[in-house]
Amino acid sequence: MGSNGPLDGVLVVDLSRALAGPHAAMMLGDLGARVIKIENPDGGDDTRSWGPPFVGPDDSISTYFLSCNRNKESVTLDLKSDFGKETLRKLIARADVLVENFRPGVLDRLGFSTDRLHELNARLVVLSITGFGHDGPEGGRAGYDQIAQGEAGLMSLTGPSADEPTRVGVPIGDLLAGMYGAYGVVAALHERNETGRGRVVRTSLLAAIVGVHAFQGTRYTVAHEVPHASGNHHPSIAPYGLFHCADGTLQISVGSEALWRRFIAAFPSLDRPEFGSNPQRVRAREAVIAAVDQVFAGWNLADLLPKLAEIGIPAGEVRTLDRVYEWDQTRSQGLMVDVEHSVLGSITLPGPPLRFDANPFAGGRPVNDAPPTLGEHTDTVLAWLEEPQQVADPE
Repeated sequence: MGSNGPLDGVLVVDLSRALAGPHAAMMLGDLGARVIKIENPDGGDDTRSWGPPFVGPDDSISTYFLSCNRNKESVTLDLKSDFGKETLRKLIARADVLVENFRPGVLDRLGFSTDRLHELNARLVVLSITGFGHDGPEGGRAGYDQIAQGEAGLMSLTGPSADEPTRVGVPIGDLLAGMYGAYGVVAALHERNETGRGRVVRTSLLAAIVGVHAFQGTRYTVAHEVPHASGNHHPSIAPYGLFHCADGTLQISVGSEALWRRFIAAFPSLDRPEFGSNPQRVRAREAVIAAVDQVFAGWNLADLLPKLAEIGIPAGEVRTLDRVYEWDQTRSQGLMVDVEHSVLGSITLPGPPLRFDANPFAGGRPVNDAPPTLGEHTDTVLAWLEEPQQVADPE
């Protein structure tokens, strides 16, 4: 592992904006890659204006932008100008990875088709993220997360009932596309070690959401059932979901018959013939929910959670984000990183979700860099591009 993580020495040129591409590039940066983010001089990445909340002098810095651009350098370029195109050409010639989430055809019109990219650098891995795919009858559609959540079926599975389709509380289509994209890039870099050539990795918000349909997908493709939202309770396991006690809510997962036997031994009033097996309980889900709620109504949360832990029933609270970030377990996992922002000073960000054995640093980097201000690194990167490239001595 390199001193800055497993992708130390990899150069990523990030042409993307908003969330899916920037999230993928940030994941690569978290793993030690050098990420140069190219932004339009007129305002930069769209997310720089997404808020509130805004922070800093004159409320000028978007916390949305801060969430998806750590471990990057910002360079401003007008890619429609000759200078911008020539600078991008130089970057591509040195890069290992190019990340873009333009609508299909935009890069071609700028003069950087796939063929041209590989003429400039045969070893370049290109990650292309679109809304609904790069081809097909609707391949040219713009991709926005909530629209994709609806079109890809996720909203029909989420919410209190089939009549109230609900979006996930984060832009999950964008985030998943970024994750799948980074995963594809790492695979392509590994393949390049054998072939010496890069390739294009493609994914989309549609593909990413369909890719996580999991058992809901096979309910339709194999069993020909159309799944619908079932609120805060699992469609195939009972009891599994959100329940109420005397002073709050908690979630439990009785995911096996062995766990059910432990559960009813501790709460004998639930030992009923009609609840004898998981298929029976799923068919009688409403009655199961009511019965468990009735039992839990006599317990306070502070007493019930230890009781469930004692009998081995998986359970947990429903935390607000302040309590998540203040939780000792969250902190113990390195899920927050402190960075020095050039305007805001010391700030804390949600951190990389990976750690590597024998390395205490989240993502493998000893130091995480704050999200950049617009064009913060333009001069240093342009100067670097003028330096002669070092060519490795042949072995």
